[in-house]
Amino acid sequence: MIELYESQRAMRAMRKAAMQRGVVAILDVGSSKISCLVLRFDGAEQGFESEGIGPLAGQAGFRVIGAATTRSRGVKFGEISAMQETERAIRTALQAAQKMANIRVDHVIACFAGAEPRSYGLAGQVEVAEQIVSEQDISRVLSACEVPDYGMGREVLHAQPVNFALDHRSGLADPRGQMGNTLSTDMHMLTIDGAAVQNLAHCVKRCDMELAGIASSAYVSGISALVEDEQELGAACIDMGGGATSISIFMKKHMIYADSVRMGGDHVTGDISMGLSVPYNTAERIKTFYGGVVATGMDDREMIEIGGDTGDWEHDRRSVSRAELIGIMRPRVEEILEEVRARLDAAGFEHLPSQQIVLTGGGSQIPGLDGLASKILGQQVRLGRPLRVHGLPQAATGPGFASAVGMCLFAAHPQDEWWDFDLPVDRYPARSLKRAVKWFRDNW
Repeated sequence: MIELYESQRAMRAMRKAAMQRGVVAILDVGSSKISCLVLRFDGAEQGFESEGIGPLAGQAGFRVIGAATTRSRGVKFGEISAMQETERAIRTALQAAQKMANIRVDHVIACFAGAEPRSYGLAGQVEVAEQIVSEQDISRVLSACEVPDYGMGREVLHAQPVNFALDHRSGLADPRGQMGNTLSTDMHMLTIDGAAVQNLAHCVKRCDMELAGIASSAYVSGISALVEDEQELGAACIDMGGGATSISIFMKKHMIYADSVRMGGDHVTGDISMGLSVPYNTAERIKTFYGGVVATGMDDREMIEIGGDTGDWEHDRRSVSRAELIGIMRPRVEEILEEVRARLDAAGFEHLPSQQIVLTGGGSQIPGLDGLASKILGQQVRLGRPLRVHGLPQAATGPGFASAVGMCLFAAHPQDEWWDFDLPVDRYPARSLKRAVKWFRDNW
């Protein structure tokens, strides 16, 4: 945990340096597309003043000056499966975005779905040293959280304090400067498969870029697709990507749960490809132009020309009714939504005061999906688009860019995480001593 704390702290320092230099690239590594946005920060220095009670992570205003998208290669279920192909695709997107921005970028902040995220709720409590809560007290209470054994080969991606309580007063967003005796906190920790992060970091390094931050796609999609009231009162964001569907639950403007389902829009395309015996690219085109999940009486009569270039005239002249196409797509979409429902039930979503569900991501654009989702998931379901940010091209304002836009907001207005605070000195030797004792006991 200490090594991880150090590496995240180093990345946060690198991001701070990049923002002070003025430009940083955002990379969304998805299963169907890789998007890259280049951000220019204006007046980044003011956000990092140490005086005053601002968020420790710092804030800055920005505008998008370059954007590029390329077809994803070598990424399955949101994780890298073929390093060289992914490297080539990332390089293509980065070069195109830098060319549009007409500037060289050295630092990149990346996000990805998949990697089997797991959420943990931790709690910690300490006595306040001098009656008034200082930054050191917050560092101590965060370090006092008992970290569960989250298994070998897993890394902590986010560790955010979601609530502070001072004596009997709970629900404090920032207790610094307040008076009290006992400070306690609730922290949300998200762990993911470590190999997925290492592969992504290695891939970015091979593209001659410095990785200055990393985030979960579920988290950043929620930041961009949920409006402020939904983040405050409680809502779930379901980001339907190509290879994975990410789920995040927000409450009091903090993410309190995240998970992902290893299915997405690519699986629907695969079903169409097999069901109609057509190539994958043709299936993708048919899904985009004619797809849907709710059949009406008209759909039996609406014929779709499949087309093709096999050279067999009869085979290429086939046509199917739209009702047949919907019959292929609907079961898979229902399966994805049923999996999402199971994850939300496991998280206790029905106990939240507000149960708004927002669908976003490229896969959410299937016509009729919101109606089907409200039948399966219940509650109020709406389709979400990312918030507007300065300079974003029109082509990048659709639901498919929710995580890329969320990454911009995450870079400019990061929430406080555990590694924004200085770790109390007494934690270092205790941990290393414990580890040494455990090693000694296990090996002798």
